[in-house]
Amino acid sequence: MTSQTFPYAERSTSGGRAHPEFWRAPFAAATYRQVGFVLGSLPIAVLGFASVVASFSLGLGLLVTALGMPVLALLTSGSRGFAALERHRARTLLGTEVAAPGPVAQSRPGFWGAVTARLADRAGWKAALYQVLMLPWSILSFTLTVVFLVAGWVVALYPAYHWVFARYTDWPGYRVYDFTTDAGAHHEYYLTSGRDIAGVSLLGLVLVFLTPVLVRGLTAVSRTAIRGLCGGR
Repeated sequence: MTSQTFPYAERSTSGGRAHPEFWRAPFAAATYRQVGFVLGSLPIAVLGFASVVASFSLGLGLLVTALGMPVLALLTSGSRGFAALERHRARTLLGTEVAAPGPVAQSRPGFWGAVTARLADRAGWKAALYQVLMLPWSILSFTLTVVFLVAGWVVALYPAYHWVFARYTDWPGYRVYDFTTDAGAHHEYYLTSGRDIAGVSLLGLVLVFLTPVLVRGLTAVSRTAIRGLCGGR
C-alpha cells in the first residue's frame, strides 16, 4: 500500500494509515473512521457470534444424522463471508490491507467432496473463532469509545450551554451533587464560578484528546485479530 492509494495519509510502519498528530487527532477524519470501525464492529460481532454459535450447536446436534456435516460446512463458509467483511472494513476504515486466504481446496468431486473440504477448511474455522472471540472485545471497545467520545465533547463544551440551567431550570449551574445527611446537614454544589466552568471544560478537553489515543489502541487489537484470524498465510 502506498500513499497514492490513500492520498490523505502517509506511510505507516504499523501497516495502516499514519496516525494524525496528537493535537489535531480529535478533529482528523482518520480518527472518526476508526470510531466508525469500532461502532460498526458491535452489531457485526453480535450477528457473527449468533451465526457461529447457532450453526455449531445445530451441526453438533445433527451429527447423528447426515445433516450435521453440511450444517458445519455452512458454518465455515459463512465465517469466511464475515472474515471478508472484516478485511474490507479494515482496508477502508483503518487503511490496513489483509490478504485473503486461498480458496477451499476440494480434492473429491460432488456434494460430499465439497462438504468435507469445507469441514477441513482451516481458514473457515479461524474465521469462526474470530467471531466468537471478538464479541466481548467489541462490546468493551464500543462502550469505552462512546463514553470517552460523548463525555469528552459534552464536558469540554459546557461553557457554551452553561446558561441553559439558570434560564430553564431552578439550578444556577450544573448540579454536581445535592444531598442531605442523616444528621440533617444539607450539601450541594453547582458549577457556577468561572474557575469551575473553566476547570470542567479543561477536563473535557483532556478526554477529547485522549479519545483518539484510546480508539487507536482498541483498533490496533482488532487489526491484529483480523490479520491473524481473517487473513491468509
